[in-house]
Amino acid sequence: MSKKKNIVHPYIPNSVPEVKAKMLKEIGVKDIDELYEDIPKNLRFKGKMNLPEPLSSECALKQHVEKILSKNKTCQEYISFLGGGCWQHYVPAVCDEINRRSEFLTAYAGEPYEDYGRFQALFEYASMMGELLDMDVVNVPTYDWAQAASTSIRMAARITDRTEILISNTISPDRLSVIRNYCKPVIEVNLVECCPETGRVNLDDLKDKISSKTAGIYFENPSYLGCIENRGEDISDIAHKWGALSIVGADPISLGIIVPPSNYGADIVCGDIQALGIHMQYGGGLAGFIATRDEERFVMEYPSRLFGITPTSVEGEYGFGDVAYERTSFAEREKGKEFVGTATALWGITAGVYLALLGPQGIQELGKLIMQRSQYAMEKISEIKGIKIPSLQTAHFKEFVVDFNNTGKTVKQVNKALLKQGIFGGKDISNEFPELRNSALYCITEIHTKEDIDKLVQALDEYLNK
Repeated sequence: MSKKKNIVHPYIPNSVPEVKAKMLKEIGVKDIDELYEDIPKNLRFKGKMNLPEPLSSECALKQHVEKILSKNKTCQEYISFLGGGCWQHYVPAVCDEINRRSEFLTAYAGEPYEDYGRFQALFEYASMMGELLDMDVVNVPTYDWAQAASTSIRMAARITDRTEILISNTISPDRLSVIRNYCKPVIEVNLVECCPETGRVNLDDLKDKISSKTAGIYFENPSYLGCIENRGEDISDIAHKWGALSIVGADPISLGIIVPPSNYGADIVCGDIQALGIHMQYGGGLAGFIATRDEERFVMEYPSRLFGITPTSVEGEYGFGDVAYERTSFAEREKGKEFVGTATALWGITAGVYLALLGPQGIQELGKLIMQRSQYAMEKISEIKGIKIPSLQTAHFKEFVVDFNNTGKTVKQVNKALLKQGIFGGKDISNEFPELRNSALYCITEIHTKEDIDKLVQALDEYLNK
């Protein structure tokens, strides 16, 4: 039997055997395995990977990949009611047009002397976010909401010199996992119960658990389950009474109709800007924000970059750049309070474009529209036999829980049936919140029309009650 000939891929650089041999010789190794000597032999894969035969042409490879991708069903083809931290909102074309421009198209925040345009764009973003949040200082975006919340909690612990954080138990389990990871082992994380009927923080449980070692209370408004917390001031007062800080996680797109957390006592506000003109990107179009008052005790505990404005030597001209750069992990390196990166700076510019486009009136109208449509969906779905909305009498924004426990069907079965109707059903939270048992989290945004909601209701009713 003749030996199988090695295939040289014309579309993969340096795949010609002679070229690879020359490269190995240049770096002084005889075999590519020498590059992996630091990896213990018992950890190296020794078998043959079960891979299909390679495709020799770029054209054939492209056709093969496109055939695989064509099996996907997107939110443009199907109606999606999925949320849970990454939501389908309408993205104006100008957002994509601006963030694709060559002077902006990098995830990095930029460096002095060469990126003043990017500095100014991020300063404008921070200014508009500050206005929306009614806060003075907003950082350059960090990785996502989970990291922003974790950093906010660590900031609170350093400011108060305390070692415990209390968190509402309706938080996203994924976000809670990240927070625990960030806090371990120096900050103890304890959960505060919420009322099953309302989805809001149980103040009696909060009062029982808070103590002189509590650095802060973290709760979200709206919560992960979509409930609007109407006792934020009471929660903040309890925190402040014990010398702790009030930390609020907020969806910025809700703040056109919900009062900013600073108005009910929040000391630190954090969240995600994905809803502000950023595509879902397979679940990865995320970027976190942190906001505080302009007080030294807060500002000097930010580990991330802050951009400010200052007059220049030329009258009437202004410059933009880092504020108190010496406190950042970029400056302090291994001595820094916490490491952060700037891999989401482009999303800050994108969110700035979105906020400038909508303006105060637009963000208010958008919030009203989302709230009206989500309320309509809740009422119509609750009319279906067997279905229950646990906190129907509580005000919700964008998301709400649908209880399928009395339908005789699991969420998985329901979602499978909805797929046949061209619908992505709600997120199955049966495992995330065992106490809710067989339940799903549904999301309604401005992209959902009355017809979309009615189609969902009809599909659910036909499947559950046929």
